[in-house]
Amino acid sequence: MPNPVKRGRPTVDDVLQVGRSTVGDVLQIGRNTVEEVIHVGRSTVEEVIQVGRNTVESARQLRKGTMQAAVLHGRQDIRIEDVPVPRAGPGELIVRVGAALTCGTDLKVFRRGYHARMIVPPALFGHELAGTVVEAGEGVEGFANGSRVVALNSAPCGQCYFCRRGQENLCDDLLFNNGAYAEFIRIPARIVSKNTLIVPDHVPLENAALTEPLACAVHGFLDSNPHPEDTVAVIGGGPLGLMMVHVAALSGCNVIAIVKHDGQVEAAKQLGAAHIIKSSSIQKAIRETRALTPNNRGVDIAIEAVGVPESWEEAVEMVRKGGTVNFFGGCALGTRVTLDTNRIHYSDITLRATFHHTPAICRKALDLIASGRFQAGAFITGHAHLYELNRVFEKLMNRSSEIKTAIVP
Repeated sequence: MPNPVKRGRPTVDDVLQVGRSTVGDVLQIGRNTVEEVIHVGRSTVEEVIQVGRNTVESARQLRKGTMQAAVLHGRQDIRIEDVPVPRAGPGELIVRVGAALTCGTDLKVFRRGYHARMIVPPALFGHELAGTVVEAGEGVEGFANGSRVVALNSAPCGQCYFCRRGQENLCDDLLFNNGAYAEFIRIPARIVSKNTLIVPDHVPLENAALTEPLACAVHGFLDSNPHPEDTVAVIGGGPLGLMMVHVAALSGCNVIAIVKHDGQVEAAKQLGAAHIIKSSSIQKAIRETRALTPNNRGVDIAIEAVGVPESWEEAVEMVRKGGTVNFFGGCALGTRVTLDTNRIHYSDITLRATFHHTPAICRKALDLIASGRFQAGAFITGHAHLYELNRVFEKLMNRSSEIKTAIVP
């Protein structure tokens, strides 16, 4: 007969062993939990301290009454000047600029000395930015000191004929805002209420500043009525052309990038172009683009992202019957183009032109950046201080390999 005492001992030992293991597990879990709490606590304290430092520094500068800002005086004439620090009126925000990005439109303004709709010199300059709220005016809701925001460069009125038809980009009273190349910027009440967005904590401010140009690219792409697996040709390897390449590739399209410079070839490849044509010859670009389509029929969608009449004409020649051309690049005032009306009519070609963005599109753009699918970091290829702004634009005029430079005041 088995000894019950002997059988009981292993049971007791087992219970004790399980008990020891359980206690050990609890202690280890406790240690891990304490360490995690301490780590989170340290990170939170560090963030609070950093925010506090920035807040104190901003308060000092606000009290000082002046700030440094880029002022456009005319053609290729930008001056870094001491100007009054703006103060928030009712419904307005004052934002400490975390990063302001160079833009193809700003480069055009730098070259020409003005923009018919956006800026007349002398005027504060720059419009792509993200930063931190340092002052909220009376009646502002949803934003407070320390809020990380991206403030778009415009806002529609919401009341005119076009706004009521959902075409806010064509608003009769579209309010523009400039002054991103500065230490602080005032955000008008209408932009605060309609087109200022909270930046998620995990998104760097310089990435969030891409919201405005990306919204333009998303708008232009969606305006072209794309379908999955369409073949899309994008003419131009500038910042917006490359954004269009990336947006089209992310949407599942077969993208052909038509560029002129070596640096643009590598960038287009990284951003999802299936084929890249490097050529300064329009006729060669048309032939090679058509050769990449079945029976040389042409692409489903051709998007012109340069803004010169020759490229507008080129886009029409490379699209298939029943295809769509989007004249996305804005040409200089008074420009005229010559188009083959017979081909457009009998080939049933749709011609579109897309300008600017809408509040709904801006939210789509920020969501795309926050998702991580959009390679925001690939577009910011340089950093510079405010006092280096003239040098940065001169470099961009010389066709450098830079896509966008983050100006950090």
